[in-house]
Amino acid sequence: MRGLTGVCLAALLAAAATITAVLSGARNGIDDIGHRDAPQAVRTADLYFALSDMDAQVANLLLLGSDPGYAAQRRQTLDTYDQRRTQADGDLQKAAEASAGDPAGQRAVQTVLDQLGQYEALVARARLLEDQAHAPAGQPSADALAAYRQATDLLRRQLLPAADQVTAASAATVDRTYTAQRGAVSGGWWWILITTGLALAALVLLQRLLAVRFHRVLNPPLAAVTLLTVLTAAAGLTLASRAESHLIVAKSNAYDSVIALSRARAVAYDMNADESRYLTDPARADSYQQSFLDKSQSIARLDGATIDSYDAELAQAADRHRADHRTVPFGGYLGTELDNITFPGEQDAAEDLLTAFQQYEKDDRTIRGLRNQGRLKDAVTFDTGTASGQSDADFDQLSRALDDVLAINQHALGQAVTDADDDLGLDVALTGGLALTAALALTALGVRPRLREFR
Repeated sequence: MRGLTGVCLAALLAAAATITAVLSGARNGIDDIGHRDAPQAVRTADLYFALSDMDAQVANLLLLGSDPGYAAQRRQTLDTYDQRRTQADGDLQKAAEASAGDPAGQRAVQTVLDQLGQYEALVARARLLEDQAHAPAGQPSADALAAYRQATDLLRRQLLPAADQVTAASAATVDRTYTAQRGAVSGGWWWILITTGLALAALVLLQRLLAVRFHRVLNPPLAAVTLLTVLTAAAGLTLASRAESHLIVAKSNAYDSVIALSRARAVAYDMNADESRYLTDPARADSYQQSFLDKSQSIARLDGATIDSYDAELAQAADRHRADHRTVPFGGYLGTELDNITFPGEQDAAEDLLTAFQQYEKDDRTIRGLRNQGRLKDAVTFDTGTASGQSDADFDQLSRALDDVLAINQHALGQAVTDADDDLGLDVALTGGLALTAALALTALGVRPRLREFR
Protein backbone atom coordinates (compact mmCIF):
# COMPACT_ATOMS: atom_id res chain seq x y z
CA MET A 1 0.00 0.00 0.00
CA ARG A 2 2.83 2.39 0.82
CA GLY A 3 4.56 1.58 -2.43
CA LEU A 4 1.45 2.15 -4.51
CA THR A 5 0.75 5.36 -2.60
CA GLY A 6 4.25 6.52 -3.43
CA VAL A 7 3.63 5.71 -7.10
CA CYS A 8 0.43 7.79 -7.02
CA LEU A 9 2.20 10.75 -5.46
CA ALA A 10 5.06 10.51 -7.94
CA ALA A 11 2.64 10.23 -10.86
CA LEU A 12 0.71 13.28 -9.69
CA LEU A 13 3.94 15.26 -9.37
CA ALA A 14 5.08 14.09 -12.82
CA ALA A 15 1.77 15.09 -14.39
CA ALA A 16 1.92 18.51 -12.71
CA ALA A 17 5.51 19.02 -13.84
CA THR A 18 4.61 18.06 -17.42
CA ILE A 19 1.63 20.42 -17.55
CA THR A 20 3.73 23.22 -16.07
CA ALA A 21 6.58 22.67 -18.53
CA VAL A 22 4.32 22.51 -21.59
CA LEU A 23 2.22 25.55 -20.70
CA SER A 24 5.11 27.71 -19.50
CA GLY A 25 7.09 26.79 -22.63
CA ALA A 26 4.16 27.76 -24.83
CA ARG A 27 3.69 31.03 -22.99
CA ASN A 28 7.40 31.87 -23.28
CA GLY A 29 7.39 31.01 -26.98
CA ILE A 30 4.40 33.21 -27.75
CA ASP A 31 5.91 35.96 -25.60
CA ASP A 32 9.23 35.72 -27.48
CA ILE A 33 7.50 35.96 -30.85
CA GLY A 34 5.02 38.68 -29.89
CA HIS A 35 7.18 40.89 -27.68
CA ARG A 36 10.70 40.37 -29.00
CA ASP A 37 11.35 38.52 -32.26
CA ALA A 38 8.44 39.75 -34.40
CA PRO A 39 8.77 43.43 -33.39
CA GLN A 40 12.51 43.22 -34.07
CA ALA A 41 11.92 41.81 -37.56
CA VAL A 42 9.45 44.61 -38.28
CA ARG A 43 11.87 47.26 -36.97
CA THR A 44 14.64 46.01 -39.25
CA ALA A 45 12.23 46.12 -42.22
CA ASP A 46 11.47 49.70 -41.16
CA LEU A 47 15.21 50.40 -41.31
CA TYR A 48 15.23 49.34 -44.97
CA PHE A 49 12.16 51.52 -45.57
CA ALA A 50 13.74 54.57 -43.88
CA LEU A 51 16.99 54.22 -45.85
CA SER A 52 15.09 53.78 -49.13
CA ASP A 53 12.98 56.85 -48.55
CA MET A 54 16.03 58.90 -47.58
CA ASP A 55 17.51 58.20 -50.98
CA ALA A 56 14.20 58.88 -52.70
CA GLN A 57 14.08 62.32 -51.11
CA VAL A 58 17.65 63.09 -52.21
CA ALA A 59 16.77 62.10 -55.77
CA ASN A 60 13.71 64.35 -55.57
CA LEU A 61 15.84 67.28 -54.38
CA LEU A 62 18.08 66.96 -57.43
CA LEU A 63 15.04 66.50 -59.64
CA LEU A 64 13.29 69.63 -58.38
CA GLY A 65 16.42 71.77 -58.73
CA SER A 66 16.15 75.47 -57.98
CA ASP A 67 12.93 75.99 -59.94
CA PRO A 68 10.82 78.41 -57.82
CA GLY A 69 7.67 76.57 -58.84
CA TYR A 70 8.78 73.62 -56.71
CA ALA A 71 9.82 75.58 -53.59
CA ALA A 72 7.08 74.11 -51.37
CA GLN A 73 7.83 70.56 -52.53
CA ARG A 74 11.53 71.13 -51.92
CA ARG A 75 10.90 72.17 -48.30
CA GLN A 76 8.67 69.12 -47.76
CA THR A 77 11.31 66.89 -49.31
CA LEU A 78 14.00 68.21 -46.96
CA ASP A 79 11.71 67.69 -43.95
CA THR A 80 10.94 64.13 -45.01
CA TYR A 81 14.64 63.38 -45.49
CA ASP A 82 15.42 64.57 -41.95
CA GLN A 83 12.53 62.52 -40.54
CA ARG A 84 13.70 59.36 -42.26
CA ARG A 85 17.29 59.93 -41.14
CA THR A 86 16.12 60.17 -37.52
CA GLN A 87 13.98 57.09 -37.98
CA ALA A 88 16.89 55.13 -39.49
CA ASP A 89 19.14 56.08 -36.58
CA GLY A 90 16.54 54.85 -34.08
CA ASP A 91 15.89 51.59 -35.96
CA LEU A 92 19.61 50.98 -36.28
CA GLN A 93 20.17 51.46 -32.56
CA LYS A 94 17.40 48.98 -31.72
CA ALA A 95 18.71 46.51 -34.29
CA ALA A 96 22.17 46.70 -32.75
CA GLU A 97 20.74 45.98 -29.29
CA ALA A 98 18.62 43.06 -30.52
CA SER A 99 21.44 41.38 -32.51
CA ALA A 100 23.78 41.12 -29.52
CA GLY A 101 23.64 37.31 -29.58
CA ASP A 102 23.60 36.88 -33.37
CA PRO A 103 27.02 37.11 -35.11
CA ALA A 104 25.52 37.35 -38.62
CA GLY A 105 23.09 40.03 -37.50
CA GLN A 106 25.87 41.93 -35.73
CA ARG A 107 28.00 41.96 -38.89
CA ALA A 108 25.10 43.26 -40.97
CA VAL A 109 24.30 45.97 -38.43
CA GLN A 110 27.95 46.97 -38.28
CA THR A 111 28.04 47.30 -42.07
CA VAL A 112 25.12 49.72 -41.95
CA LEU A 113 26.74 51.65 -39.09
CA ASP A 114 30.02 51.90 -40.97
CA GLN A 115 28.48 53.00 -44.27
CA LEU A 116 25.64 55.26 -43.15
CA GLY A 117 27.92 58.12 -42.14
CA GLN A 118 29.71 57.94 -45.49
CA TYR A 119 26.37 57.94 -47.31
CA GLU A 120 25.16 61.02 -45.45
CA ALA A 121 28.41 62.83 -46.22
CA LEU A 122 28.01 62.12 -49.94
CA VAL A 123 24.41 63.31 -49.79
CA ALA A 124 25.46 66.53 -48.07
CA ARG A 125 28.02 67.12 -50.83
CA ALA A 126 25.46 66.46 -53.57
CA ARG A 127 23.02 68.89 -51.95
CA LEU A 128 25.69 71.57 -51.59
CA LEU A 129 26.79 71.25 -55.20
CA GLU A 130 23.19 71.35 -56.41
CA ASP A 131 22.46 74.48 -54.37
CA GLN A 132 25.53 76.18 -55.80
CA ALA A 133 24.65 75.24 -59.39
CA HIS A 134 21.08 76.64 -59.32
CA ALA A 135 20.15 73.95 -61.83
CA PRO A 136 16.70 73.83 -63.47
CA ALA A 137 14.22 71.06 -62.68
CA GLY A 138 15.23 67.66 -64.04
CA GLN A 139 18.73 68.80 -65.00
CA PRO A 140 21.06 68.51 -61.98
CA SER A 141 24.63 69.70 -62.35
CA ALA A 142 27.21 67.13 -63.40
CA ASP A 143 29.10 67.46 -60.10
CA ALA A 144 25.98 67.08 -57.96
CA LEU A 145 24.88 64.10 -60.03
CA ALA A 146 28.30 62.46 -59.64
CA ALA A 147 28.15 62.85 -55.86
CA TYR A 148 24.62 61.46 -55.78
CA ARG A 149 25.66 58.49 -57.91
CA GLN A 150 28.28 57.62 -55.32
CA ALA A 151 25.73 57.98 -52.52
CA THR A 152 22.97 55.93 -54.15
CA ASP A 153 25.43 53.23 -55.29
CA LEU A 154 26.66 52.93 -51.72
CA LEU A 155 23.09 52.68 -50.46
CA ARG A 156 21.90 50.15 -53.04
CA ARG A 157 25.01 47.95 -53.01
CA GLN A 158 25.98 48.10 -49.34
CA LEU A 159 23.41 49.63 -47.00
CA LEU A 160 20.18 48.13 -48.30
CA PRO A 161 21.53 44.56 -48.73
CA ALA A 162 22.95 44.76 -45.19
CA ALA A 163 19.64 46.05 -43.83
CA ASP A 164 17.85 43.22 -45.65
CA GLN A 165 20.24 40.72 -44.05
CA VAL A 166 19.29 42.06 -40.62
CA THR A 167 15.60 41.62 -41.49
CA ALA A 168 16.21 38.11 -42.83
CA ALA A 169 18.13 37.16 -39.68
CA SER A 170 15.29 38.45 -37.47
CA ALA A 171 12.67 36.66 -39.57
CA ALA A 172 14.68 33.42 -39.37
CA THR A 173 14.72 33.74 -35.58
CA VAL A 174 10.92 34.00 -35.55
CA ASP A 175 10.65 30.90 -37.78
CA ARG A 176 12.98 28.89 -35.54
CA THR A 177 11.14 29.91 -32.39
CA TYR A 178 7.78 29.06 -33.92
CA THR A 179 8.87 25.67 -35.24
CA ALA A 180 10.43 24.70 -31.92
CA GLN A 181 7.55 25.91 -29.77
CA ARG A 182 4.81 24.45 -31.93
CA GLY A 183 6.56 21.10 -31.93
CA ALA A 184 6.97 21.32 -28.16
CA VAL A 185 3.29 22.14 -27.61
CA SER A 186 2.09 19.40 -29.98
CA GLY A 187 4.34 16.84 -28.29
CA GLY A 188 3.52 18.25 -24.88
CA TRP A 189 -0.20 17.61 -25.47
CA TRP A 190 0.55 13.87 -25.68
CA TRP A 191 2.86 13.98 -22.68
CA ILE A 192 0.10 15.58 -20.62
CA LEU A 193 -2.29 12.86 -21.74
CA ILE A 194 0.22 10.11 -20.91
CA THR A 195 1.33 11.41 -17.48
CA THR A 196 -2.19 12.23 -16.30
CA GLY A 197 -3.36 8.84 -17.61
CA LEU A 198 -0.64 7.12 -15.57
CA ALA A 199 -1.65 9.09 -12.49
CA LEU A 200 -5.28 8.06 -12.96
CA ALA A 201 -4.27 4.42 -13.46
CA ALA A 202 -2.23 4.47 -10.25
CA LEU A 203 -5.12 6.04 -8.34
CA VAL A 204 -7.56 3.42 -9.65
CA LEU A 205 -5.18 0.60 -8.62
CA LEU A 206 -4.79 2.11 -5.16
CA GLN A 207 -8.55 2.39 -4.71
CA ARG A 208 -9.00 -1.21 -5.91
CA LEU A 209 -6.39 -2.38 -3.42
CA LEU A 210 -8.20 -0.62 -0.61
CA ALA A 211 -11.56 -2.03 -1.74
CA VAL A 212 -10.26 -5.61 -1.92
CA ARG A 213 -8.12 -5.59 1.24
CA PHE A 214 -10.33 -3.50 3.47
CA HIS A 215 -13.72 -4.13 1.94
CA ARG A 216 -14.33 -0.42 1.38
CA VAL A 217 -16.41 0.27 -1.70
CA LEU A 218 -15.47 3.96 -1.89
CA ASN A 219 -12.61 6.05 -0.52
CA PRO A 220 -13.94 9.64 -0.66
CA PRO A 221 -10.52 11.42 -0.52
CA LEU A 222 -9.10 9.25 -3.31
CA ALA A 223 -12.30 9.61 -5.33
CA ALA A 224 -11.90 13.39 -4.98
CA VAL A 225 -8.25 13.14 -6.11
CA THR A 226 -9.32 11.11 -9.14
CA LEU A 227 -11.95 13.67 -10.10
CA LEU A 228 -9.47 16.49 -9.54
CA THR A 229 -6.91 14.72 -11.75
CA VAL A 230 -9.47 14.27 -14.53
CA LEU A 231 -10.40 17.95 -14.35
CA THR A 232 -6.74 19.00 -14.27
CA ALA A 233 -5.94 16.78 -17.27
CA ALA A 234 -8.87 18.27 -19.20
CA ALA A 235 -7.79 21.80 -18.29
CA GLY A 236 -4.16 21.11 -19.20
CA LEU A 237 -5.04 19.59 -22.56
CA THR A 238 -7.45 22.43 -23.31
CA LEU A 239 -4.90 25.10 -22.41
CA ALA A 240 -2.22 23.36 -24.47
CA SER A 241 -4.56 23.28 -27.49
CA ARG A 242 -5.48 26.92 -26.98
CA ALA A 243 -1.80 27.85 -26.65
CA GLU A 244 -1.05 26.12 -29.94
CA SER A 245 -3.96 27.99 -31.52
CA HIS A 246 -2.66 31.33 -30.19
CA LEU A 247 0.80 30.45 -31.51
CA ILE A 248 -0.60 29.69 -34.99
CA VAL A 249 -2.61 32.93 -35.03
CA ALA A 250 0.36 34.98 -33.82
CA LYS A 251 2.88 33.57 -36.26
CA SER A 252 1.25 31.96 -39.30
CA ASN A 253 -1.86 34.13 -39.56
CA ALA A 254 -0.61 37.51 -38.34
CA TYR A 255 3.20 37.73 -38.29
CA ASP A 256 3.71 36.17 -41.75
CA SER A 257 1.51 38.89 -43.19
CA VAL A 258 3.13 41.59 -41.05
CA ILE A 259 6.65 40.80 -42.22
CA ALA A 260 5.56 40.41 -45.88
CA LEU A 261 3.77 43.76 -45.79
CA SER A 262 6.63 45.46 -43.93
CA ARG A 263 9.07 44.31 -46.58
CA ALA A 264 6.63 45.30 -49.32
CA ARG A 265 6.45 48.80 -47.89
CA ALA A 266 10.23 49.05 -47.76
CA VAL A 267 10.55 47.87 -51.37
CA ALA A 268 7.75 50.21 -52.50
CA TYR A 269 9.66 53.22 -51.19
CA ASP A 270 12.75 52.01 -53.02
CA MET A 271 10.64 51.72 -56.17
CA ASN A 272 9.54 55.30 -55.66
CA ALA A 273 13.19 56.28 -55.44
CA ASP A 274 13.89 54.43 -58.71
CA GLU A 275 11.33 56.62 -60.49
CA SER A 276 13.09 59.78 -59.34
CA ARG A 277 16.49 58.30 -60.14
CA TYR A 278 15.19 57.41 -63.60
CA LEU A 279 14.38 61.06 -64.31
CA THR A 280 17.39 62.50 -62.47
CA ASP A 281 20.09 60.44 -64.23
CA PRO A 282 19.29 59.77 -67.92
CA ALA A 283 22.57 57.90 -68.42
CA ARG A 284 21.37 55.24 -66.00
CA ALA A 285 17.68 55.35 -66.94
CA ASP A 286 17.62 51.80 -68.32
CA SER A 287 19.22 50.43 -65.16
CA TYR A 288 16.75 52.22 -62.90
CA GLN A 289 13.84 51.09 -65.07
CA GLN A 290 14.95 47.47 -64.67
CA SER A 291 15.39 48.01 -60.94
CA PHE A 292 11.82 49.34 -60.74
CA LEU A 293 10.52 46.26 -62.56
CA ASP A 294 12.49 43.90 -60.30
CA LYS A 295 10.97 45.52 -57.23
CA SER A 296 7.50 45.40 -58.79
CA GLN A 297 8.03 41.68 -59.25
CA SER A 298 9.04 41.28 -55.60
CA ILE A 299 5.72 42.85 -54.55
CA ALA A 300 3.51 41.06 -57.11
CA ARG A 301 5.45 38.45 -59.07
CA LEU A 302 4.27 37.75 -62.61
CA ASP A 303 6.79 35.42 -64.21
CA GLY A 304 7.98 36.64 -67.61
CA ALA A 305 6.36 40.08 -67.41
CA THR A 306 8.28 43.03 -68.85
CA ILE A 307 7.94 46.74 -68.10
CA ASP A 308 5.61 47.00 -71.12
CA SER A 309 3.46 43.93 -70.36
CA TYR A 310 3.40 44.09 -66.56
CA ASP A 311 0.28 46.29 -66.24
CA ALA A 312 -1.85 44.13 -68.54
CA GLU A 313 -0.73 40.89 -66.91
CA LEU A 314 -1.31 42.32 -63.45
CA ALA A 315 -4.81 43.44 -64.47
CA GLN A 316 -5.64 39.94 -65.75
CA ALA A 317 -4.30 38.34 -62.56
CA ALA A 318 -6.20 40.83 -60.40
CA ASP A 319 -9.44 40.16 -62.28
CA ARG A 320 -9.04 36.42 -61.75
CA HIS A 321 -8.44 37.00 -58.06
CA ARG A 322 -11.44 39.31 -57.67
CA ALA A 323 -13.65 36.74 -59.37
CA ASP A 324 -12.57 34.17 -56.77
CA HIS A 325 -10.65 35.40 -53.73
CA ARG A 326 -9.29 31.90 -53.17
CA THR A 327 -7.31 32.27 -56.40
CA VAL A 328 -4.09 34.27 -56.07
CA PRO A 329 -2.40 34.04 -59.51
CA PHE A 330 0.72 36.02 -58.57
CA GLY A 331 3.45 35.68 -56.00
CA GLY A 332 5.57 38.17 -54.13
CA TYR A 333 4.76 39.93 -50.89
CA LEU A 334 1.28 40.92 -52.03
CA GLY A 335 0.59 37.35 -53.10
CA THR A 336 1.67 36.14 -49.67
CA GLU A 337 -0.78 38.52 -48.01
CA LEU A 338 -3.74 37.74 -50.27
CA ASP A 339 -3.11 34.02 -49.73
CA ASN A 340 -3.17 34.51 -45.94
CA ILE A 341 -6.43 36.41 -45.35
CA THR A 342 -7.61 35.58 -41.84
CA PHE A 343 -9.05 38.50 -39.90
CA PRO A 344 -12.20 40.64 -40.16
CA GLY A 345 -11.75 43.50 -42.60
CA GLU A 346 -8.48 42.12 -43.95
CA GLN A 347 -9.87 41.00 -47.31
CA ASP A 348 -11.31 44.43 -48.14
CA ALA A 349 -8.14 46.20 -46.99
CA ALA A 350 -5.97 43.87 -49.08
CA GLU A 351 -8.18 44.45 -52.12
CA ASP A 352 -7.74 48.20 -51.67
CA LEU A 353 -3.99 47.62 -51.50
CA LEU A 354 -4.03 45.68 -54.77
CA THR A 355 -6.02 48.46 -56.45
CA ALA A 356 -3.64 51.15 -55.16
CA PHE A 357 -0.64 49.15 -56.39
CA GLN A 358 -2.15 48.81 -59.85
CA GLN A 359 -2.76 52.56 -60.04
CA TYR A 360 0.78 53.38 -58.95
CA GLU A 361 2.17 51.06 -61.61
CA LYS A 362 0.09 52.88 -64.24
CA ASP A 363 1.45 56.22 -63.00
CA ASP A 364 4.97 54.92 -63.52
CA ARG A 365 4.24 54.26 -67.19
CA THR A 366 2.86 57.80 -67.51
CA ILE A 367 6.12 59.21 -66.14
CA ARG A 368 8.18 57.19 -68.60
CA GLY A 369 5.89 58.16 -71.47
CA LEU A 370 6.23 61.87 -70.70
CA ARG A 371 10.00 61.61 -70.51
CA ASN A 372 10.20 59.68 -73.77
CA GLN A 373 8.13 62.42 -75.43
CA GLY A 374 10.70 64.99 -74.33
CA ARG A 375 8.32 66.54 -71.77
CA LEU A 376 10.78 66.37 -68.88
CA LYS A 377 9.27 69.09 -66.73
CA ASP A 378 5.81 67.57 -67.11
CA ALA A 379 7.29 64.23 -66.05
CA VAL A 380 8.91 65.86 -62.99
CA THR A 381 5.65 67.59 -62.07
CA PHE A 382 3.65 64.38 -62.43
CA ASP A 383 6.25 62.33 -60.53
CA THR A 384 6.56 64.69 -57.55
CA GLY A 385 3.03 66.09 -57.56
CA THR A 386 0.73 65.51 -54.63
CA ALA A 387 -2.51 66.58 -56.28
CA SER A 388 -5.15 63.96 -56.94
CA GLY A 389 -4.18 61.79 -59.89
CA GLN A 390 -0.46 62.58 -59.70
CA SER A 391 2.14 59.96 -58.89
CA ASP A 392 3.12 60.98 -55.36
CA ALA A 393 -0.55 61.32 -54.38
CA ASP A 394 -1.20 57.79 -55.64
CA PHE A 395 1.92 56.57 -53.91
CA ASP A 396 0.65 58.06 -50.65
CA GLN A 397 -2.56 56.12 -51.21
CA LEU A 398 -0.52 52.96 -51.73
CA SER A 399 1.42 53.66 -48.54
CA ARG A 400 -1.81 54.20 -46.56
CA ALA A 401 -3.30 51.00 -47.97
CA LEU A 402 -0.20 49.09 -46.88
CA ASP A 403 -0.45 50.63 -43.42
CA ASP A 404 -4.13 49.69 -43.16
CA VAL A 405 -3.51 45.99 -43.84
CA LEU A 406 -0.47 46.08 -41.59
CA ALA A 407 -2.51 47.55 -38.76
CA ILE A 408 -5.09 44.75 -38.96
CA ASN A 409 -2.43 42.06 -38.73
CA GLN A 410 -0.39 43.84 -36.07
CA HIS A 411 -3.53 44.18 -33.94
CA ALA A 412 -4.26 40.46 -34.40
CA LEU A 413 -0.68 39.59 -33.43
CA GLY A 414 -0.94 41.68 -30.28
CA GLN A 415 -4.36 40.20 -29.46
CA ALA A 416 -3.04 36.63 -29.81
CA VAL A 417 -0.23 37.43 -27.37
CA THR A 418 -2.70 39.05 -24.94
CA ASP A 419 -5.03 36.05 -25.17
CA ALA A 420 -2.13 33.71 -24.44
CA ASP A 421 -1.15 35.83 -21.44
CA ASP A 422 -4.73 35.65 -20.17
CA ASP A 423 -4.96 31.88 -20.66
CA LEU A 424 -1.56 31.13 -19.13
CA GLY A 425 -1.24 33.89 -16.56
CA LEU A 426 -0.46 33.87 -12.85
CA ASP A 427 -3.98 32.89 -11.83
CA VAL A 428 -3.69 29.66 -13.83
CA ALA A 429 -0.37 28.87 -12.16
CA LEU A 430 -1.83 29.53 -8.69
CA THR A 431 -4.89 27.39 -9.43
CA GLY A 432 -2.68 24.58 -10.65
CA GLY A 433 -0.50 24.82 -7.55
CA LEU A 434 -3.53 24.66 -5.27
CA ALA A 435 -4.92 21.68 -7.19
CA LEU A 436 -1.62 19.80 -6.86
CA THR A 437 -1.38 20.55 -3.15
CA ALA A 438 -4.95 19.38 -2.62
CA ALA A 439 -4.36 16.20 -4.63
CA LEU A 440 -1.25 15.26 -2.67
CA ALA A 441 -2.91 16.02 0.66
CA LEU A 442 -6.08 14.08 -0.21
CA THR A 443 -4.05 11.08 -1.38
CA ALA A 444 -2.22 10.95 1.94
CA LEU A 445 -5.49 11.48 3.81
CA GLY A 446 -7.15 8.65 1.90
CA VAL A 447 -4.60 5.97 2.83
CA ARG A 448 -3.63 7.15 6.30
CA PRO A 449 -6.58 5.53 8.14
CA ARG A 450 -5.91 2.21 6.47
CA LEU A 451 -2.21 2.32 7.34
CA ARG A 452 -3.08 3.07 10.95
CA GLU A 453 -5.03 -0.19 11.08
CA PHE A 454 -1.75 -2.10 10.79
CA ARG A 455 -0.41 -0.61 14.04
